[in-house]
Amino acid sequence: MRQIGKQILTLTKSYATLCLLFLALGFAQAVPAQEKSIITNALTGVALSGFDPVAYFTENTATQGSPVNELEWNGVTWYFVSAANRDIFANNPEVYAPLFGGHCAMAMARGHLSDGNPQIFRMVGGRLMLFYSIGNRAAFDMAPGTALASAATNWDALPDRRAGQTE
Repeated sequence: MRQIGKQILTLTKSYATLCLLFLALGFAQAVPAQEKSIITNALTGVALSGFDPVAYFTENTATQGSPVNELEWNGVTWYFVSAANRDIFANNPEVYAPLFGGHCAMAMARGHLSDGNPQIFRMVGGRLMLFYSIGNRAAFDMAPGTALASAATNWDALPDRRAGQTE
């Protein structure tokens, strides 16, 4: 148990260092979030399956939004828990929308397109990233800098697509 605690502490320190590095290098602005398609729910057509993108930042949790507080951005409908969150997003959507259009960050690092699960996420460098599974998030956690760099390279190599298309 003690060894596991040390490994967790080491990972936590690594994340803190990585986040500071990305912020210092301005990485949060270096990877455009929305030049390519945004993953939407196949049944509703709503981004993040209706989860509020701002709540990931303010509550550090996936919080279901409501169609009462919806906004269309980049050809896609987004739901929010409140009008305030909707307005925050409207003022700076590139900050709050998930990286890689909501595709799984680890799958993207491996060169594959896979829908991210809005309930399996990680905040890195002040940006929201989604993962297909807990296993993919754990694999990302093993070498986040390398995975993120590979994902960004693979994302940049994809052709631009119309927003709102699903994979």
